[in-house]
Amino acid sequence: MKLQTEKGRIRLAADVFTCITGAVATSCYGVKGMAFRSKTDGLVHLLRRESMSKGVKIIYHEDDSISIELHIIVDNGVNLVAVSRSIQSEVKYNVNRLTGIEVRSVNVCVDSMVIG
Repeated sequence: MKLQTEKGRIRLAADVFTCITGAVATSCYGVKGMAFRSKTDGLVHLLRRESMSKGVKIIYHEDDSISIELHIIVDNGVNLVAVSRSIQSEVKYNVNRLTGIEVRSVNVCVDSMVIG
């Protein structure tokens, strides 16, 4: 994404958004980690910290805003609606605060629950 300012042009790579989103989402209560569904076996895998970006999809809009879709694995027994709302709020706030880019929506997909 490119931004034009009075001092010049700023280019933000997609990795900036995915790293911020992954870090904020995994710091929320009840989130075990980011998830990735394998195309070969169809199973959901818990991602390590260094590959969290696989669980995040960024959609760019014409008006220089973005939408974010993220896939998570949660702990057993958490309120899924409360955790999802918390993630939506935190991700939207922090991405906007750190990059200045408007976030239209944050879609949270709970792919799995860890028991134990």
